[in-house]
Amino acid sequence: MQPTSPPQPKKLLDQVSDAIRIKHYSSRTEKTYIDWITRYILFHNKRHPKEMGAEEIQAFIAHLATQRQLAASTQNQALSAVIFLYRHVLKIDITLPSDIIRAQKSETLPVVLTHQEAMSVINKMTGVSQLMTKILYGSGLRLMECMRLRVKDIDFGNHQIIVRDGKGEKDRLTMLPDALIPDLKTHLKTVADIHQQDLKAGFGEVYLPYALARKFPNAPKEWIWQYLFPATVRSVDPETKKIRRHHLDESVLQKSIRQTALIVGIDKPVSPHVFRHSFATQLLQKNYDIRTIQELLGHKDVKTTMIYTHVLQRGGLAVKSPLDE
Repeated sequence: MQPTSPPQPKKLLDQVSDAIRIKHYSSRTEKTYIDWITRYILFHNKRHPKEMGAEEIQAFIAHLATQRQLAASTQNQALSAVIFLYRHVLKIDITLPSDIIRAQKSETLPVVLTHQEAMSVINKMTGVSQLMTKILYGSGLRLMECMRLRVKDIDFGNHQIIVRDGKGEKDRLTMLPDALIPDLKTHLKTVADIHQQDLKAGFGEVYLPYALARKFPNAPKEWIWQYLFPATVRSVDPETKKIRRHHLDESVLQKSIRQTALIVGIDKPVSPHVFRHSFATQLLQKNYDIRTIQELLGHKDVKTTMIYTHVLQRGGLAVKSPLDE
């Protein structure tokens, strides 16, 4: 009997994926981190990261800043990915120069729509895109928070939406506008029909996070776990190879909002996140407490919410112009 050969060690990028999943990072973050780590290795002619250190990291980030001229937020994203590799995969503590720790983000004010502008876009939209945009503006959700909503997250009785695993993996509650309830109930009937058709066809499963599918094997087919905004077609899960119905792709709403804003003549760069900004600004204009708005938005620090107070200030810190006298 021949001795069995020892198992081959996992490839570096597979180890990165494992480490990211253990920490419950999103699949989007996993793809982004792996992409930046791959770029880092290729930039240094495929040298193994163990053979490199702070000097090579600094050279890579400097290349992104000077040659590629990437935004500060993108530089920080790349740096976070590389630091994750060393800290959580290679178990190497890297000490970086103080001037490379984080690129300073430019302090730009968010784009905000007036109520009239926001409603002109919403009223021009139709179908699922209109309903999702109403949720962004009426409840202050981020784009992916809206996309990932499940049936169980809509609490009609208490007039609230439960945002699961928002930014920073935190749950929070936000308002469910009364005006949305009839449209949502009608929409749920359509989603229920789609789910029943999937079940009859031998499908009907949905992705569940954090090994919940193993703990509750029947849950992936249960109604309450289905996505509120399901994709139009079923697709193959790249990890499990199972055929499932995922949530709608975010590009559908991004394109719809951008095109509608152009049609109604909004002379601002309008994206889904603009409706979240507008939600916060409208609440401030109505004199709601800044801490309350912070909780509704899910901001970790009230300083993040305070940016909207600057949006409300007219030019010259609200000083009245002589021309307006």
